Amino acid sequence: MRLLRDILYKAGAVEIQGSTNLAILSVTADSRKVEKNGLFVAVRGLHSDGHAFITTAEENGAIAVVCEELPEVLQVKVSYIVVKNSALALGRIASNFFDNPSSRIKVVGVTGTNGKTTVATLLFQLFQTLGHPCGLLSTVKNQIGSEVLPSTHTTPDPVQLQSLLDRMVKAGCTYAFMEVSSHAVDQHRIHGVDFSGGVFTNLTHDHLDYHKTFENYLAAKQRFFTELPSDAFMLVNLDDEQGLTMSAFSKASLHTYGFSQGADFSCRILEKELGGMLLRLDDQDVWTPLIGVFNASNLLAVYGVAVLLGQDKVNTLTALSTLRSVEGRFQYVQSEEKITAIVDYAHTPDALENVLRTIAELRTGNEQVITLVGCGGDRDAAKRPEMARIACEMSDKVILTSDNPRSEEPEEIIRQMKVGVDAVHAKKVLVITDRREAIRTASALSKPGDIILIAGKGHEKYQEIKGVKHPFDDMEEVKETFNLQGS
Repeated sequence: MRLLRDILYKAGAVEIQGSTNLAILSVTADSRKVEKNGLFVAVRGLHSDGHAFITTAEENGAIAVVCEELPEVLQVKVSYIVVKNSALALGRIASNFFDNPSSRIKVVGVTGTNGKTTVATLLFQLFQTLGHPCGLLSTVKNQIGSEVLPSTHTTPDPVQLQSLLDRMVKAGCTYAFMEVSSHAVDQHRIHGVDFSGGVFTNLTHDHLDYHKTFENYLAAKQRFFTELPSDAFMLVNLDDEQGLTMSAFSKASLHTYGFSQGADFSCRILEKELGGMLLRLDDQDVWTPLIGVFNASNLLAVYGVAVLLGQDKVNTLTALSTLRSVEGRFQYVQSEEKITAIVDYAHTPDALENVLRTIAELRTGNEQVITLVGCGGDRDAAKRPEMARIACEMSDKVILTSDNPRSEEPEEIIRQMKVGVDAVHAKKVLVITDRREAIRTASALSKPGDIILIAGKGHEKYQEIKGVKHPFDDMEEVKETFNLQGS
């Protein structure tokens, strides 16, 4: 419970109708979740306008309403606060309601097209290993110490975000590592979070269904760093052409990582095999079970953050060797016949190319690479032919299949993917819409030593078709196909 006047601090109120000396028991932007003596924030969204549900919120018990426009009828027992931007106000209000938890815990945000989940999760693993209680907010899961919580969005809504940070503080966590999506920045979901640092991994083609142009997408990512405070750090990937662009208007101290000459944190890959890599990092040899150049880059980011947060370098390098891959990120299993299946979340052209390049570097003979790939429905359609093109150019056989078609027809998505298949590669391509059947076919086409890449869904435990989520787990399907149930 907090007084309304206290949770309106820095919320940008331009007009107030009614008393602010009210005890507020809850905050929400969802009129269906309003509780008695609650505060409702009317936010204009992509598909609906919260202002249309003010009456519903009042009927459900709201005693205060934050809005950009006053409703035509004002209730006598309800206080109304007019702000310029309700979405911005919601972030600050949520932070105030939970007593600004990010001021009592060091929060590091990770943004970029690829690598967000891996970097955030590895940071969580590392700091836990180093003896620091911490929290994780990611696409795969949210976690407070050993308590695992479900994740519905890459970055939660402001109220859920502040609530989770508050729970972390109360659980004794000293650090929190979180993914920051471009959607979250654009929708002001992270407004009100006091970040201690930010990490930029890379920027490639994605989410143009939402942002419309690459420039808008870039601007959303950049805004995260622009809004970092002067006492925060920003760590950017110097190997990415947009790395230094992120720092253009930021007050945070700039640090870099990468393989590029001049990076503050850099490394070399000395050895690599399916079981892991040997890295030369900060003049020390470090073995890691992670695989691929992209994971070497991810580990560099993790190491850089640890150093910037004051961790001992030797202890950090030792702990790095114990970190394990994130679920659905280059996660592999072998059959008794030594056929290797790799499940990876790669759902952008760049991510798919990175994974296939890593597989190519691990090949030792004439083993064939069979790639099974699809594209999600109701998402950026421009990348569909590019995904198919990359799969064809870097694989011996390709199976185009269904991913999460959502409201679209799977066959239409695959048809758009086939536009990227050059005539010279047409003979190597199969179309099998049913994903389970596609996985079984890939296995049947494989010989001992071959490598199957199952791309696009990674950690997801469902397939969304016509608004319904059906249980489906790529790794479990592979294990069943390989007769490895229970392993």
